[in-house]
Amino acid sequence: MEHRDAASNDGRSETANERADRNWIEILQELRVAQTGTQIMGGFLLAIAFQPRFTELDDYQLALYLVLVGLAGLAAALGMAPVSLHRAQFGRRRKPEIVRLGNRLLVSNLVVVAALAVGVTSLVFDYAVGRTAGVVVIGVGAAVVVTLWMVVPRVAIRSGSASDGDRPPGGESDATGTRGSRPTQSGVSSET
Repeated sequence: MEHRDAASNDGRSETANERADRNWIEILQELRVAQTGTQIMGGFLLAIAFQPRFTELDDYQLALYLVLVGLAGLAAALGMAPVSLHRAQFGRRRKPEIVRLGNRLLVSNLVVVAALAVGVTSLVFDYAVGRTAGVVVIGVGAAVVVTLWMVVPRVAIRSGSASDGDRPPGGESDATGTRGSRPTQSGVSSET
């Protein structure tokens, strides 16, 4: 018989398979968000090449543009990699390993998407305002990413607001002793 609580200290009552399924669903949701941003920025970059003023880009702007197109392609590939990994390993009862590798691929994808967002913004400022503005935007964009990814989470955890934000407004404890309701996991197989 499988133990009902995969990690007794987190307040959830779930098996290791249920936890792997839940974590996989969360990874897929996060990939959907990142993929949308990748598609928007990639589409923007592709559209630029077909504009009459594209030939006005100087050597630096053209090099930056090509790097950004490469990053958009890499982000798209990284965003699809966890899905192909899941397909390749489906039915082999390796969900925990798939979740661990999927998480690494997701984090790599987020780093690439962040670099892409900062680079696209820099390219636009460089072209519209000037080189100095483009370079400043790289610094400001990098600072924003670092702040949002490293500083904000640490401050939130220290202040205790991270745990308060997990509770639904007005949520009552359910039969499992947790607040709010659990999302359904229909269509998810524990076979992988």
